[in-house]
Amino acid sequence: MKKMFTVLFGPRSRRGLAYLSLVLPIDLLSALLLLLGGLAGTILLLTPLGAWLLAAILRAAIALGAKRRGLAARMLGHQVPDPVRSPADRGAFGWRRAVLSDPVSWRMLAYVVVKPPVAVLSLGLAGGFYAYALIALIYLPFYPGPFDNESLAIMVTSVILLLLGPWMLRAVLTLERLLIRGLLGPTRSSQRIRDLRDSRDRAVIDADVTLRRIERDLHDGAQARLIGVGMHLAMVRELVSAQAPPHQVVAAVDTAQHTLATAVAELRDLVRGIHPPVLDNGLEAALATVSAGSPVPVTVEIDLPRRPPPALESIAYFTVCELLTNAGRHSGASRATIRVDLRDEVLCLRVGDDGRGGAHQRAGGGLAGLTERIRVVDGELSIDSPPGGPTSVTVEIPCPAPERP
Repeated sequence: MKKMFTVLFGPRSRRGLAYLSLVLPIDLLSALLLLLGGLAGTILLLTPLGAWLLAAILRAAIALGAKRRGLAARMLGHQVPDPVRSPADRGAFGWRRAVLSDPVSWRMLAYVVVKPPVAVLSLGLAGGFYAYALIALIYLPFYPGPFDNESLAIMVTSVILLLLGPWMLRAVLTLERLLIRGLLGPTRSSQRIRDLRDSRDRAVIDADVTLRRIERDLHDGAQARLIGVGMHLAMVRELVSAQAPPHQVVAAVDTAQHTLATAVAELRDLVRGIHPPVLDNGLEAALATVSAGSPVPVTVEIDLPRRPPPALESIAYFTVCELLTNAGRHSGASRATIRVDLRDEVLCLRVGDDGRGGAHQRAGGGLAGLTERIRVVDGELSIDSPPGGPTSVTVEIPCPAPERP
């Protein structure tokens, strides 16, 4: 009963209804103002003022699109990247030409025009199911007439509509997400170009950072230890030449051995950060080891018809480690799941938890770092984490089959 009440009136349903109620007047007012401005701009198009007015309308549509993406991210947990806009030339005329010729501007305007009827229909369907059912169920006990077949039919209909309310709400919110992603987000080709450019830049930066880290670790760690070993061996030589007591020679040798063992351990830790030895037995065994050591109980499901390349295994391993750490440290989850499969030459990772949700990417955060690492290999990371949970992170990495000799 408690679970049913949560589904019907829980935080997710309340936020969805609040979102639909909030955006309806905003959509109607925005469309009205932009259409009036667009009409005036069209009438004045033969004059210099018309082009400037139309450019201002399109720029306002771009600003509204950005606000709507932010609202969807905060209330629905639906993250949509900014669209890739065409670069503008210098000066006011360059700005006007860029706005008028940029397809992003017109897609934003299309969203503002299309959205009002969709918003009315969405709130009418989702809100209507809840409103009719609740009003009827509250009114029936106070109905002065007899409880006849008509009253029974109204009650049964109200209960059915109330039970179907969350699914109708989910359907209209799915339509809203599709509109936002299709009209307010980047196109597949532009996102692809941006990802490739960013991946190239990140790969260069990551390689430089990794080399500097290895150089620093070797200089401050293993190199210093090995220099210490050399000094202790020189001391042993001097002790032997001076015919020092045996216990002094043995002590110097023991110190050299201890320093050498420490250097070997530091080198081993350094190598482990590049390629964990646990991956030598494959990704499945590595993830089983990670899940066994997780502070949150983890269910692991793996379906790998073939072994991915070592580089992809390493990325998948570190990704799962980071996500499990987030689940145990930040989300307050009591359970987590890991699903890994390889289908149609795509390695897919899904890590979910039943925590408080609200996970999102922020500059310099762990999820942003994961996204950058995954994009280097042309992969994608998507987050579904509405406030109140649950959280599901999906990673898709191209994994082509090896060519046969």
